[in-house]
Amino acid sequence: MSGAIAKRILIILPAVVLAILVQSYFWVPNYDHQTRGNPQRLTQYISASIGDVAIINPILNADSASSEICEKIFDGLIDRDENLKLRGRLATDWKIYEEVYFVVNDDPVWISKGLSTPEAVKEAIERAASSPQPENSFLRNIDHLDILPPCTEERVVSEQEANEQGGEGKEIKIKVSIRYPARIKATLREVNQDFFTQLEPLLGSGYFNQKRLSPYLAIDPPVYDTPERRTAYLSQYLPVVEHNPVIIFNLRRGVRFSDGHEFDADDVRFTYESIMDPANRSPRIPDFEPVKTLEVLDKYRVKITYKRLFQPAITAWGIGILPEHLLNKESLAREARGKNLDPAEFTMRQSDFNKLRPIGTGPFTFVEWRSDQYIKLVRNENYWEGAPHYREFIWRVIPDMLTQELEFYAGATDHYEARVHQVNRLKKDSRFQNFSGLSFSYTYIGYNLRRELFQDKRVRKALTMAINIPDIIQYVLYGEGEATTGPFLKQTEFYNHEVKPLPYDPDGALQLLREAGWERDEQGFLRKGGKYFEFSIITNNGNPYREAILIIAQNAWKKLGMKVSADRVEWSVFLEKHINVGNFDAVVLGWSMGIEPDLYQIWHSSQSGNYQLNFVGYNNPQADDLILKIRQEYDEKKQIEYCHKLHEIIYDDQPYTFLYVGRWTALLDKKIAILERDDQGREIIKRITPTKTGNYSFYFNKWIKFPQDPVFSTGFE
Repeated sequence: MSGAIAKRILIILPAVVLAILVQSYFWVPNYDHQTRGNPQRLTQYISASIGDVAIINPILNADSASSEICEKIFDGLIDRDENLKLRGRLATDWKIYEEVYFVVNDDPVWISKGLSTPEAVKEAIERAASSPQPENSFLRNIDHLDILPPCTEERVVSEQEANEQGGEGKEIKIKVSIRYPARIKATLREVNQDFFTQLEPLLGSGYFNQKRLSPYLAIDPPVYDTPERRTAYLSQYLPVVEHNPVIIFNLRRGVRFSDGHEFDADDVRFTYESIMDPANRSPRIPDFEPVKTLEVLDKYRVKITYKRLFQPAITAWGIGILPEHLLNKESLAREARGKNLDPAEFTMRQSDFNKLRPIGTGPFTFVEWRSDQYIKLVRNENYWEGAPHYREFIWRVIPDMLTQELEFYAGATDHYEARVHQVNRLKKDSRFQNFSGLSFSYTYIGYNLRRELFQDKRVRKALTMAINIPDIIQYVLYGEGEATTGPFLKQTEFYNHEVKPLPYDPDGALQLLREAGWERDEQGFLRKGGKYFEFSIITNNGNPYREAILIIAQNAWKKLGMKVSADRVEWSVFLEKHINVGNFDAVVLGWSMGIEPDLYQIWHSSQSGNYQLNFVGYNNPQADDLILKIRQEYDEKKQIEYCHKLHEIIYDDQPYTFLYVGRWTALLDKKIAILERDDQGREIIKRITPTKTGNYSFYFNKWIKFPQDPVFSTGFE
């Protein structure tokens, strides 16, 4: 589950293992000895991970370790800069606009109004667009109008026939014949999700009536022509109105894959087709399913048209682009024959590309992968943005954190992600430069809103007001965190800073509970209608921060007179037996978040079934409406406005007790800095500083390791 990954912290090691680790601390040469005895160490960056990479292919990987390596080898069309703004990578720039379609209504009522022919409708729209009336101002967004004449099309649809005994039945083939009436196509300079709502008053109420198109669709064999199937086919193949956002990417010229082959538009097309090929089982399909067509306009331009409004569309193109010449059908067939395998059954997932020879356009090129040991990369000398300063990037697998810590102190790795209880001590260590920043995540207590006990908003607010969140941040996190009030990243403009946290106020909490009908009995327990205020709270084993919160919350609620039991459950059982099937009262968990403000999967009421992410069962029609608007809104100012309102609604509803956003902390040797050159070629040495991206390594390709502590350029210290 995204954002709910348990991180185990090593508490005790067997004596023999500890002795070996301590011994390694002394016999591994320290940083200074390594650099004096091996100058190559200055040009080599060594990273550490607790787990191995799964697959080195950007469209197939689904874990953070694999993603880290893929980001070094592959480039996408776009990414975000240090201020989280979109910037071009393999694309230099892009244009976003919209093509909208609607069917001309030839019913008698519109014949009488003179709006039953495409020519008449086109003329009416053009006339209204030139008028000064403010209600027609939206029409000035139209770049041009086109008439699409009637046409016919046939499709063969495969369906699985239901089996009376349950399970899958036989496959059936259904022929769907469509007679498209005349349609109008409007090309809009900017996406306008309200276009048809705004247009309907001009043409007449009921103009965009889907049901009237039923005679234009035929289903064969007739036995399969059911009302449900007809409605579905009409919506899919003959919509009365259609929004088609478009992105045209202009690609960077002269970029080459690390084998020397030039990157072009065919590689973008191939990457998309590979994602959508079911045989490859790409986890990226949901990001690209909304694509209707991808057209190669020329060698350096692609046009991507979407089936429907989908604002997060552009960020999906941060996916690493694959080399078509190495992974196309002919190449895979040759590889299959070389392995004595059937080319018809051989897929990209089986290719040696993913482990022995991954090739991209990124800043580093692949050299070697030793499973559960290390991955070695070398810099791409011909990288389009300039080769990195480091000649080598070594990624080591070191499964436990104590060993990672000792290896870092010994100079055998170049960074260490310190834990919160170490931060204050290590900040004072003169050997290191340290970094910290807000993580792209938050921790919360979620309430199962299907339970009668939690259905009153006043009760949920009381539960939050009973917990001293500032104390949690101070004593559990050692101050390495900040309070949060909502589901958006605090680092973005989508977060509403005007929403203030509920106060820590046990007396106020009791007052809210009394208003909700809960009163203390003679023994001090809360009761209502003869029932005790009684529930359980759970979290996963192995996360000491969540376990501490579990006990703090339990004790806080007990002081109010609630009967609360607490339990910690092994991770897989926690998910399968509790979270995925809604079998819990309250739960301590966390979400890792992307920058995009799309909250559909976590907060929309349609996503509250088993194995879905709205497992607390949150349901607010106003929130649902805003979530959909956020997905469809292309005007960032409006999107921010919707996000702020959604933030306000969710926090007021208190389906979660929003606790905190934690801080990440990392250490680097003091000798590592950023090296740039000005227009005259003079060296500028800067300190490494965190950026809004959530880490300190945004400028990694400009990092360099000096033999001694660097002298920073004036104005950059």
